[in-house]
Amino acid sequence: MTAALGPKTDARRHHDPSVRGFASDNYAGVHPEVLAAIALANDGHQVAYGEDQYTEHLQRIMHSHFGPTAEAFPVFNGTGANVTALQALTDRWGAVICAESAHINVDEGGAPERMGGLKLLTVATPDGKLTPELIDRQAWGWEDEHRAMPQVVSITQNTELGTVYTVDEIKAIVEHAHSKGMKVHLDGARIANAAASLDVPMRAFTSAAGVDVISYGGTKNGMMFGEAVVVLNPDAVSHMKHLRKLSMQLASKMRFVSVQLEALLAKDLWLRNARHANTMAQRLAAGVRAVDGVEILYPVQANAVFARLPHEVSRRLQERFRFYFWDEAAGDVRWMCSFDTSEDDVDAFLQALKEEMAR
Repeated sequence: MTAALGPKTDARRHHDPSVRGFASDNYAGVHPEVLAAIALANDGHQVAYGEDQYTEHLQRIMHSHFGPTAEAFPVFNGTGANVTALQALTDRWGAVICAESAHINVDEGGAPERMGGLKLLTVATPDGKLTPELIDRQAWGWEDEHRAMPQVVSITQNTELGTVYTVDEIKAIVEHAHSKGMKVHLDGARIANAAASLDVPMRAFTSAAGVDVISYGGTKNGMMFGEAVVVLNPDAVSHMKHLRKLSMQLASKMRFVSVQLEALLAKDLWLRNARHANTMAQRLAAGVRAVDGVEILYPVQANAVFARLPHEVSRRLQERFRFYFWDEAAGDVRWMCSFDTSEDDVDAFLQALKEEMAR
């Protein structure tokens, strides 16, 4: 019996590939280099559950980005990465301090609490970023048995509002958290976009800054599926392998997650993709600023543009391009650029925005 099958398929295309949008960088397809890597790993048999050669090689790649103590645990998705990482950092009575706007609080369906069994202690922020002073609003009561114990500070880089922590801001947070006996988790769903924005290596605001664990995001940067929990400080966690399985994040055919991460990280594909998405967001923001009646809400520092415009205009515009309301009552919207957003996509959207604003 032959191990390889021919290319014939009965699958049919069910979408119009010419349709473009600004709803999410998850809407984009898979980068061709990542697709080629998956095909490369497909022939023959490899040991399952992470004992394959691709996952082994991934560890060396992670060392090159995050240092010799880094250990990657590939998982299926971002919520799984966050929940698994936070479980590894907390006791059963532990709590996690995060921004009110953090993905773990707003967009994960209560998974950290329901599946991770931990408490989120949220803090309102003006721009999605925590500071030592904001952390202290929730960093108290360690000896109070009536209160969940603050054990972890979780930050998002870049944030849910598209803003980016500087290296010094993260160092200050880590120093403050560690001084109070807390650990630091970084949700890096768009970590590549942050590094591209800051023009620094990812290690500069992670391992070199003292972050203990990161959730490394790949799907928004060109992968088909998959992320990784990357343990930077091995003393901060225990039994990650068991927790990953317990959290239903152990991929049997893990090589197909690991080879995608390798395709991104072995050279500079991760950075090329992120820089392009960020550049398209800057082009979009520049065009939006020239449209009377549209307000950009936050600094455009990565691949997101948040804006406020008349509700009826947004509704009409959504009939031409997909995007989401961020706060529908206020008229706030979010426009995301991805690795495959083109200048023509941006220009066509800006023309449509001008037309709808003029109606």
